[in-house]
Amino acid sequence: MKITVLCIGRIKENYWTLALTEYQKRLSRYADLRILELPDEPTPEGASPAEEEKIREREGEKMLRALEKIRGHGAKVVSLEIQGRKLDSVSLAEALGRDQAAGVSHLILLIGGSLGLSERISRAADLRLSFSDLTFPHQMMRVILLEQIYRCFRILNHEPYHK
Repeated sequence: MKITVLCIGRIKENYWTLALTEYQKRLSRYADLRILELPDEPTPEGASPAEEEKIREREGEKMLRALEKIRGHGAKVVSLEIQGRKLDSVSLAEALGRDQAAGVSHLILLIGGSLGLSERISRAADLRLSFSDLTFPHQMMRVILLEQIYRCFRILNHEPYHK
């Protein structure tokens, strides 16, 4: 399976890079993983809700253009959003297994910038997924996402993994 994490912003801290590298290495035996980073838009201090919406829209446009280039037959797009559907790890693994059995060959996961995703990006997703009601920094969310995908493959392959 091919997996693309399409995200806004770059990883700046070395500790996140190290964690991502570790999970990329672990996932390499299960999937062809690619992380595609798009530049974030500067957010002025004290931006109004209208300004924040414009920033989300500009970042969303970048994501839509990138999504058009990579989305093809057999792709499923999943956005990570606080208001999305919540699944436990086993249910997420089962959903991934069903997708694979149904012919999904490319999983595209969307992570927005610090202000979240635009509504247009949300609507472009086949599934809106929430990992928690809590808000996480987008750099941390990448690590959490890769860990959960790795956990899914371990579960699907009946391999041990800590609970």
